[in-house]
Amino acid sequence: MVELKTDTSIDAMYEAGQVVARALTAMREAAGVGVSLLELDEVAHQVLRDAGAGSPFLGYRPSFAPVPFPAVICASVNDAIVHGIPTDYRLRDGDLVSIDFGAELGGWVGDSAISFVVGTPRPADLHLIETAERALAAGIEAAVVGNRIGDIAHAIGTVCRAAGYGIPDGFGGHGIGRRMHEDPPVPNEGRPGRGLPLRHGMALAIEPMLIAGGTDEYHAAADGWTLRTNDGTRAAHAEHTVAITDAGPRILTAR
Repeated sequence: MVELKTDTSIDAMYEAGQVVARALTAMREAAGVGVSLLELDEVAHQVLRDAGAGSPFLGYRPSFAPVPFPAVICASVNDAIVHGIPTDYRLRDGDLVSIDFGAELGGWVGDSAISFVVGTPRPADLHLIETAERALAAGIEAAVVGNRIGDIAHAIGTVCRAAGYGIPDGFGGHGIGRRMHEDPPVPNEGRPGRGLPLRHGMALAIEPMLIAGGTDEYHAAADGWTLRTNDGTRAAHAEHTVAITDAGPRILTAR
């Protein structure tokens, strides 16, 4: 069932989204060669504490997971696509890092993700990240009243495929609100004009995930959480929480 949010609820989701935005900005500024993923997790944790917010990630355990998620961020490096568990791994020059983060404030959730390179970037990595961001922008542009979920999916998939990148099969965005994952699912590839109609008050987490090698294949790492590319190529992830409104899409996690 899809819950339509009131304008007041959307405003409250914006407040949660701004906690997310502040944390992602702080982690991007803190990231550097020699900084550990656990240190980035602590940066995010401090932002939550300062805001009086909670983490929808910490302790989360979907059906596929062998253990509850042990951190407040997902930190995925190089060939890790999503769901990376922060460890004492220290970032190296040229690492491609994707950080996914959520916050719960006043009973509402925000969720967003960024990808960036630490130190000296490879041009190919910059193009991969830029394409993920363009795919996200295309998906958001399609998130208007009168369109359908398939229009968002088609917009994202068109950008990704035109650049020659793979799209992890079975993973995409989702509804969001009082819980991190709500209906409806938002695929990263699909046919325009299909799926649920978009209405004022819907809130969606739109999140392209790209595989540089062009295949769609991935596997779960030994930790049961981290998804890695089968071909060993790098991956990028971009995400915003977006409200569908009569005035157009409102990005609740805008930085």
